[in-house]
Amino acid sequence: MKEETIKVKNRRGLHARSATLIVKTSSKYKSKIMIIKDNMEINAKSIMGVLMLAAEYDTVLRILADGEDEDSALEEMVKLFEHGLIEE
Repeated sequence: MKEETIKVKNRRGLHARSATLIVKTSSKYKSKIMIIKDNMEINAKSIMGVLMLAAEYDTVLRILADGEDEDSALEEMVKLFEHGLIEE
């Protein structure tokens, strides 16, 4: 199992469009990918789960990946949060 801590850098937080990107990205991998906010742990492959996080700008999240492709899954998820979810 691999884990990274990230911050939501999108000024609008996680909304429908960014949640869709998270689900599409995580669904490419066989590994189980979870996102944790405070005491809430959700499956990153679930649109409803991602939206339920209600993560606003600067929210600290933990991303966990567990499985055969966990390294590449976690790396891409971190890159997505660092660059792909930012809206100008």
